Formats: sequence, structure tokens, C-alpha cells
Amino acid sequence: MRRLLADHVRPELPRLAAALICMAIVSAATAALAWQMQPILDRVFGERDLAALRAVAIGTFAIFAVKGFASYGQSVLMIRMGLAIVCGLQKRLFRHVVGADLVFFHDRAPGDLVSRVINDCAQLRDALSTLLTNIGKDALTLVGLVAVMFYQDWFLALIAFIVIPVAVLPIARVGRRVRRLAKGTQQETGGLATLLDEVFHGARQVKAYGMEAAETARADAAVDRLFRLQLKSGRTRSALQPVMELLGGAAIVAVMLYGGHQVVEGARSPGAFFSFITAVLLAYEPLKRLANVNAAMQAGLGAADRIFALIDMEPGVTDRPGAKALAMRGGAIRLERVSFAYGGADAAPALDGVDIDVPAGATVALVGPSGAGKSTVFNLIPRFFDPQSGRVLVDGQDVRELTLASLRRSIALVSQDVLLFDDSIRANILYGRPEATEAEVIEAAKAAQAWDFIEALPQGLDMMVGPRGAKLSGGQRQRIAIARAMLRNAPILLLDEATSNLDPESERAVQTALARLMRGRTTLVIAHRLATVAAADCIYVLEQGRVVERGPHPELLALNGTYARLHALQFRDGPGDGEASADIPVEAPPAERRRQA
Repeated sequence: MRRLLADHVRPELPRLAAALICMAIVSAATAALAWQMQPILDRVFGERDLAALRAVAIGTFAIFAVKGFASYGQSVLMIRMGLAIVCGLQKRLFRHVVGADLVFFHDRAPGDLVSRVINDCAQLRDALSTLLTNIGKDALTLVGLVAVMFYQDWFLALIAFIVIPVAVLPIARVGRRVRRLAKGTQQETGGLATLLDEVFHGARQVKAYGMEAAETARADAAVDRLFRLQLKSGRTRSALQPVMELLGGAAIVAVMLYGGHQVVEGARSPGAFFSFITAVLLAYEPLKRLANVNAAMQAGLGAADRIFALIDMEPGVTDRPGAKALAMRGGAIRLERVSFAYGGADAAPALDGVDIDVPAGATVALVGPSGAGKSTVFNLIPRFFDPQSGRVLVDGQDVRELTLASLRRSIALVSQDVLLFDDSIRANILYGRPEATEAEVIEAAKAAQAWDFIEALPQGLDMMVGPRGAKLSGGQRQRIAIARAMLRNAPILLLDEATSNLDPESERAVQTALARLMRGRTTLVIAHRLATVAAADCIYVLEQGRVVERGPHPELLALNGTYARLHALQFRDGPGDGEASADIPVEAPPAERRRQA
């Protein structure tokens, strides 16, 4: 709560002060209404004073008018403040999450993160609004009414408020239980969001395997769990109502008996007694709301626990003190005795003492069975992760000593899993370099073999691609990704099986685009189809996190080792070596071109 008030409420103090002034006016007006009861009964009804009636009527109308405008001002200011607080919190939370490293995202479901940014912040906003409004308006109203009550009869006032110490214990117990239930509810909401995200994005697989009923059952179970938690929370909060009603009723009955007895005996005027009773009745509602403040606050703090737990998590990969910008001289990449394990040093290694050398301007391929460590190499070069031992160098500079911005600005990535954002084609290409001109976007699209199909679209570059590029074919999405890399014009290019899962015509167009993209760049390629990397300057064969072979395609075949075995498996029933190498998406070195000829 201290962090919340210091970081997010303090900037809104001017509006909070203005809202408190409005609340004070509302509270004073409410107390004035209770005060009005005495002249109404004693002077208007008791003395039959018409002048007093007119004065009381005008005064009452003025009180309601002032109260109405003050209530409006207080409400608008509190709404504005609550929205500003949750807006700032959501921005801060998103900025922190999007700046986290990949380990963070590997360990958390997207649905849970979405729930924390949206649902938890909304829960916190509601709690803050309830807390500030009740502590402000209701507390001030109660103070004004209590002043009227003590002015009329201090002993009666003490009788009326005997309920407060008695109610403290159940209020505290309810608050603790509500906080536990609130955290469970938010966790379950995150789980439901994750389930929905998976099912909606995997709708094709769900329908293909006829799993609609199974997924519906999973969703029903998640919704039922959430329902039970919310019902428990509602019951717990509502448990205060009968307690407050009983205690409040007992206090009011005691006041009526004692005060009424005084009126009958002539020790008090009816007006004074009814003014006191009116103050008690008017004070009852804000008192009940204040009793619920703790429950609302605990629910909000349950959400705050989850929010600040994310904010407090420090990314493992950050700029080191004194980090320097990358001095790019050609884009040579070198891995020296690199070891890495995804679960930390005690987990099974994904890479174990790997040495890889990619000369500036060369094309080097990584091949090997699934799980050999190829993608891990790709993740280490732009510092998505840091190795447990060894070094990753770019132009002789340890990437850990460089600023992340300068390192990643020098790298373009094209993968088999193309991610396009639900925006226009233009915006997706501009993702590579947002400041690029229209002419540069078109030039990149042409170089990526994408301009012909873009130009044929009714809206051209302005066409919305849909969620994850759903309105485009796989080949079209891949060429948009290549255009994005073209526009980035980075000296280092990482290609992760960029031509997989494409039909022959789309694959040929993508290969042509890749050949243009790779010219003059240091290129590292992951490929499962060996025909696509036969012309690489050097091929590294990885197996179980180690480099087991290295060299150009002909030499690796001559070794008759792992590479030759993989090659034989792929082309056992297919074309021969020469034919397999003909379909290469890169410009072959001179010696390789002569061999092909």
C-alpha cells in the first residue's frame, strides 16, 4: 500500500485534494440536513412559525443544490484519478514485462500476463476508488454527523457508537479471508485467460482433431472454479452485513429508548431528539461502507501483490555498467567454448563447450537433429540469453560488454515461425526500421519478391493482415518478414529454417528473396533440409549440444559421419547429391558454382 500511494497516488495529490474539498462540502451538507430537523420540529411545528418554515425550506433547497454539485465534482475527480492511477500502473507493468528477457516469457503463460495487466489493475483501481472515496466522503460525513450528535447529547452519542469496537474483530477477519480469496481469484482468472488464448489461437488444430467437446469441458471447469472462488468472496464480504445490521439496530433501539424517555419527561425537546435520530440514521450508511473498506482494500492488495511481484522481477539479461556500443567492422561471429543450459548450470546442457566461427560476409549453416542446440546458438548471439561459460563475440567484442540496443540493431532475424502483427502490411515491414520512407518500404518489398502480390491487393500496403497474419498465405507472410529484414539492412543475418512448410512456388520466391538478402552479409543459417545449405561456406553439425563435424558440404560427405548419415536419410529415395545441391537459396561460392556447373 505504501508503494502504491508513493508511486501512483502521489502524482494525483492535487486532484485528490480537490476531491476531498468536494467531499467535505458533501459531508457538511449531510450534517446540515440532520441539523435542520430541530428548527423544523421545534419552531415550524411546535411554534407554528411560517417565517421559519420559509427559511428552512430555502435553506434545505440550498443544501441539496450544494450537495449535488459537490457530489458531481467529487465523483468526476475520483473517476479521473482512479483511471489515471490504473493507466500509469498498466504502462509501468507493460514496460517492465516487455523489457524482460526470454526466460521470463518461457516461464509464464501469455494469458496470465494479460490478466495481470488488465484484470489485476482493474481490481486495484476499484479497491483504490472504494478506499479513497469511503475514507474521504464517508469518513468526513461521519465526522460531521458525529459532531451534530455530540452537540445534541454526548451520552446518547456514546451509546450510538458502542458498535464500533464490537465490530472491529469480524471486520479484520473478513478482510484477511477476502485477500486470500482475491489472490486465488486473480490466479484463476489468469489461468482462464491462458486457456482461452491457447484454444482461440489453436482453433485450427482443435477443429481438425475434433476436440471442441474436450476444450469446452476444460473451459467449463475453469469457469466453475472461478465461479466458486468469486461466490466465496461475495459470501465473505456479505457476512459483515448481518453483523452491522444487528449491531446498528441494537444501538438505534438503545438511543430511541433512552432519548424518547427524556422527551416524555420533558428533559429534551422533540426537535433536538429527532435531529439526533436523523444524524444517527444518516451516519449508519457511511458507517457500513467504512466497515467494508477493509475487505475492498484487501481484495485490491491481493491484486497489488501479483502486480508488484512482476514489477520487482529483474531481467537476467541487461546492459552491464559501462557497456559500449558495438563497433561494427564486418559482422564476424565467434563462439568460444560456449556452454549453456536453460534450467541453469545444474540442468542438462543445451550447448556443451561449443566453438563456432562465422567469418565476416560468410554463410555458415548449422545442421543436426532436433534438440542438438541450433536454436540455442541463435538465442545467444543477440543476447536473448547469456551462456553459463564461454564467450560470444561479434567482431571480437564480447556481446555481454555491449549495449543490447546496438547489438540487436545490427542483427536481422527471419524464422520459420513468422510473426506478423494485426496491423497493415506497411506497419509490419516498417517494424524493421520505423523511420524508413515509403520509397524504402516499396524497395524492400520488391527485393523480397513481395511487391507483386501487395500491389494486387485492393488496399495495397494498407491492407490489414489480421491476427498473426491470418489473411495472408504462408509464403506471403514469409516474404513480408524478409522485406522487414531487408529494410533493417543489418550486417548480420540469422535465418531459422526460413523456407520450411512452403509450397514449391512460394519456396522458390522466398529463396530468391533470401539470396538477395544474404548478399554482403554475415549469415548464419539453421536448416533441416540439407539441400538448402549445401552451398554454405562452412557447415557445423551439432549433436547433443556439441559440434561433432565441420566443413564444406563435399568434405562432410567424404567423412561419412553424422552429416553423411543425415544426408543419406534425406535423399535415400530422392535426387542425388548434385541435384540436391542445385536448389540453394544463396549465392554459391565460386568453387561451388564451378562444381555445380
